[in-house]
Amino acid sequence: MNYGARHVAIIMDGNGRWAAARGEPRVVGHRAGLEALRRIVRAAPSLGIEYLSVYAFSTENWKRPAEEVDALMDLLVEYLRSEVDELDQEHVRMLFLGDSSALPERCQREMEIAAARTADNDGLKLAIAMNYGGRDEIVRAVRRVLEAGLDPEALDEDQFGGHLDTAGMPDPDLVIRASGEMRLSNFLLWQTAYAEIYVAPQYWPDFDHDVLQEALEAFLRRERRYGGLS
Repeated sequence: MNYGARHVAIIMDGNGRWAAARGEPRVVGHRAGLEALRRIVRAAPSLGIEYLSVYAFSTENWKRPAEEVDALMDLLVEYLRSEVDELDQEHVRMLFLGDSSALPERCQREMEIAAARTADNDGLKLAIAMNYGGRDEIVRAVRRVLEAGLDPEALDEDQFGGHLDTAGMPDPDLVIRASGEMRLSNFLLWQTAYAEIYVAPQYWPDFDHDVLQEALEAFLRRERRYGGLS
């Protein structure tokens, strides 16, 4: 079924708390979160989702212990290596948001391979945000505008949007936040100006088709007025 949400953005939160509740190390939660990502990517097309953006690693996540950061980078490499063949066969196009230059070389290499391998696919667009922060993205976009020498008087929202990491993508219709937290956490700040927000109580590792469908059903009941009258 198509619920009318072309672009769904997900803040994948709660891996550590999921693990702690089970007496396990945080890395076990991150690995379980990777399995949840696999489930949601496969469920998305059948629910009418054309673009799926997921918040994997923020610019603030560098503050975490070095061993946890290393584990997250290894999981990214593992995911890309293990999934790219199947995702390519399913016509998924892989995109990446954020400043990749600060990521380990092994991550950059696998991201480049996955993006190039799936560049011509016309199915689900999967955008993984790595070393991403909404404020940082806006600052980098301003730098691009300045470097391009654009006339400030001629600059409009559409032109500026073309210098963001999400250039060419529609703005999210729905933002789903896992684990019951009620904040955007610096995710797609420009793009979510009129997105609907759904807060799910489940930790990210517990996400599946049913949770995603519940969020989409809630979205379908919303009335989107974009500042106008109903």
